[in-house]
Amino acid sequence: MSRKARGGGFCLESCARPNILALQPYRCARDDYQDDGTNVLLDANENAYGPGLDLQSHGSLTNASRDPNYPDTIDLRGLNRYPDPHQAVLKQKLCELRNLHIHTAKDLKPNNLFVGVGSDEAIDALLRCFCTPAHDKILTCPPTYGMYAVSAQINDIALVKVPLDVNNAFQLQPEAVNATLSADPTIKMVYICSPGNPSGTLISKAYIQQVLEHPTWNGIVILDEAYIDFAPDGASLAEWVTEWPNLVVMQTLSKAFGLAGIRLGAAFASPQVAGLLNNLKAPYNVSSPTSALATAALKSKNLAVMRSNREKILEQRQRMLIELPKIPRIGRFLGGTNSNFLLVEVLDKPRDEGGRPSNECAMALYEALAETRGVVVRFRGKELGCEGCLRITVGTSKEVDRLLIEIRSLLQGDGIADHKGINGTEKSEDQREREANGVMA
Repeated sequence: MSRKARGGGFCLESCARPNILALQPYRCARDDYQDDGTNVLLDANENAYGPGLDLQSHGSLTNASRDPNYPDTIDLRGLNRYPDPHQAVLKQKLCELRNLHIHTAKDLKPNNLFVGVGSDEAIDALLRCFCTPAHDKILTCPPTYGMYAVSAQINDIALVKVPLDVNNAFQLQPEAVNATLSADPTIKMVYICSPGNPSGTLISKAYIQQVLEHPTWNGIVILDEAYIDFAPDGASLAEWVTEWPNLVVMQTLSKAFGLAGIRLGAAFASPQVAGLLNNLKAPYNVSSPTSALATAALKSKNLAVMRSNREKILEQRQRMLIELPKIPRIGRFLGGTNSNFLLVEVLDKPRDEGGRPSNECAMALYEALAETRGVVVRFRGKELGCEGCLRITVGTSKEVDRLLIEIRSLLQGDGIADHKGINGTEKSEDQREREANGVMA
C-alpha cells in the first residue's frame, strides 16, 4: 500500500500569490563579493569612516550619560522588555536636526514622523497605506533606487516610469511627470530620489514643487533623501512637509551617519499621513538598541563626529573627481556630485583615440577589480543613460589610493582584455551584465 503524500491537496504554485512567485530574489551588495577583511568595499555607499559616534578605542561610546532620555549606552538588562512603540525622544531629535527654517518658518514636530527599519520599511508602508493591490500604480523616474520597484511588485502594484533627463544631468522632467499623472488617475505615488542613486543629482526644488502643485492629481510625492547630508547645507526639504500635505520626505542614518548596521530610517510627513503610517506599523518595529544608538548619534558631540567624517568624504570625492580622469579609458562623470559616490564611464579605448563608453569594458573592469585586486565597486551599465558606467563609493584616503592604483594598473596594462568573471565563459556577456546591474545598493 503506497503511503499518501503529506500535505494533502497543498500546491505551492497555486497557493502562493502569483506576483510573489514571479518575484526575482532581492540581490544585495554582499551576494557577489563578501568582506574578507582585506577587500576595499566601494559598492554599497556605506560610510567608510565608520559610525558617526564618539567612540573609545575599544568601540564603546565615551562619556556615557546617566540621563535616561538620552542614553549613550545600551542597558542589556532592559532587553527583556519591549521597546518604546512611539519613539518620541528619537523623533524629537530628528526634528531638531532638520528644523533649519530655510524652506519654511514652521517647525517639524514628533507627530510629523514615522520611524522604521531603514527607509525600506517606509517605502513598503507607504505602498500599503495608499495603493490598492492589482489596481493602483506608482511612478518612478529611472535610473533610480531599485527597491521602489521590488516593493511595488511584492505589494502587487504596477509601475509607471518617466525617465530622468539624461541630457540634463539626470534632472526630473516635471512636465512629463505631470502629463502622465493627468492621464492615469490610478497612479497614487511618485517616488523621487534626491540626490539620485545612481546619478548623485540633487533634484531641483522648483521641479518638485511643479509636481506638488498638480491641479487635479490626488496622490503623494515621496522624496527619498538618503544621501542628503552629502549635498550642500540646507538642501533637505524635510521641513517642507509642514507646507505640503502631499509630500513625504524619507531619510536614513545608514549613509552620512555611518549607521547602516542599526537599520533606522525616517519618513517626515504631515501629521495626518504620519499618523496613518504609524497606525499600520508593527507595534515595536524599532528595537531598543537601535533607538538608543540612533538617539545617541543625534547628540551634539556625535553630530560633530558625523560632520567631521562627512568632510573627509567630501575631500576624497573631490580627489576622485580630479584623479580618475587622468587614467586612460576613464571617461566622463555623469549626473551630479551631491552624494558619497560618483558615476563614471569606462571607455573602450583612450579618450584621445576616440574612446566610447563600453558596458563590456566596464563589466570587465568591475570583475577584475573585485576578483583580482580586492576592490569592489558597482556596475551600473544597464541603467538608463548609464552605458559603460561604474558607480564608485567614496572611501577613505587609503582606500582611494588603492582604487586609483588598481584601476590605473588594469586599464593601462589592459588587464581587463581577457577577463571573463567568476564563471569564465559559462555566462554570456549580457547575462553577466544584467546580474551585476541587478544588485540593490
